[in-house]
Amino acid sequence: MEKKLPIVGVTPLWDEEKQSLWMLPGYLDGLRQAGCLPVMLPLTEDAWEIDRLLSLVDGVLLTGGQDVSPELYGETPSDTVVTCKMRDGMETLVLQKAMELDKPVLGICRGIQFINVILGGTLYQDLPTQHPSQIKHCQCPPYDKPIHRVILRKDSPLYGLLRQDELSVNSYHHQAVKELARSLIPMAESEDGLVEAVYKPDQKFLWAVQWHPEFSYGTEESSRRIFAAFAKAMGAD
Repeated sequence: MEKKLPIVGVTPLWDEEKQSLWMLPGYLDGLRQAGCLPVMLPLTEDAWEIDRLLSLVDGVLLTGGQDVSPELYGETPSDTVVTCKMRDGMETLVLQKAMELDKPVLGICRGIQFINVILGGTLYQDLPTQHPSQIKHCQCPPYDKPIHRVILRKDSPLYGLLRQDELSVNSYHHQAVKELARSLIPMAESEDGLVEAVYKPDQKFLWAVQWHPEFSYGTEESSRRIFAAFAKAMGAD
């Protein structure tokens, strides 16, 4: 019997200085290790193209990268915010189409922030100034090393997957969920009260985490299990 390899559409990273698309290998390699076949999507706001792309993939990974534009949640951008307007536009269409088709979605870092905003939530534009804390949320390399703890909610799918009350995670972000969208349910919080993982219960699989399993899947079993749960939702063997 032929092995089932779900195809995952991975949203591209954008380098403004070089005017180029790029990709961290951990996103692709973490998915491949979980039994998926990842492909990097083009950067496009063409609705027809996105509909066609979503008809070809089994799920979507929303990656990290530039800040989500505060204009999407009704705020004026602060001086610390760096955005990519085309990426915001593209991922809006990608997420909406994926939810319409009920295709599995996994969000990482910017991914959790973007999902929250599109579904009606807001963000801290800059954690150091808007949410001062002793917890370090933007670590220095190496990025696969845990830097702080998150507390898992026992009634969440993430707890059901990992069976752990706490999880040590890496962290590399200066924005975070502020007001959680009503349709999202938290699965984990940091010790200083930030939402670190969410899911949308009325979708087949829509999970997002604030930390970076694409950096830690090689060393952390929990990161491998998150990728594996995503793969299983797409029918991976």
